[in-house]
Amino acid sequence: MTMPHHALEIMLTHPLPPAALHRAARVLPLAANHDATRLMALVEAKTAHRAARRLRHRLGTRLPIDVITTHYPAADHTVLLNVAFPPTTHASLKAEARHAHQTPERFVELALHRALAQHADQEINRLDRAVRQLLAHTTPAHLISAVGHALTRLPERPTP
Repeated sequence: MTMPHHALEIMLTHPLPPAALHRAARVLPLAANHDATRLMALVEAKTAHRAARRLRHRLGTRLPIDVITTHYPAADHTVLLNVAFPPTTHASLKAEARHAHQTPERFVELALHRALAQHADQEINRLDRAVRQLLAHTTPAHLISAVGHALTRLPERPTP
């Protein structure tokens, strides 16, 4: 039976010098972005959790790893987020999770979901204000036409 491979993305705290990237790539083949702050690796393991743990074990002392994520969503459309907290943060997180009668993983997951929902609400409110301001100076038909025109053009650079 063959073991599945998991595509993992590694986010680093700072760009890697070429020599450090080369040393790490001798332990595990890596693909780097232009400034070596994001790396990709294929890791053989039964589960994505084990793959992330194996990756952190093999490269954690060689690289300033901030976060490891699965590059592709799982069948349930989730992405694994593997974060190593400093000891004091981890202890505080465990205490807060215990107080909330949750595992630290579940506590962080729920906090992240709340933060993302709050961000989405703020973005909707910001866009609502912007649209209302635009409508104060034009008609809905002109605004829809302009939005359609803008959406059909290829962006010259990524939008924030």
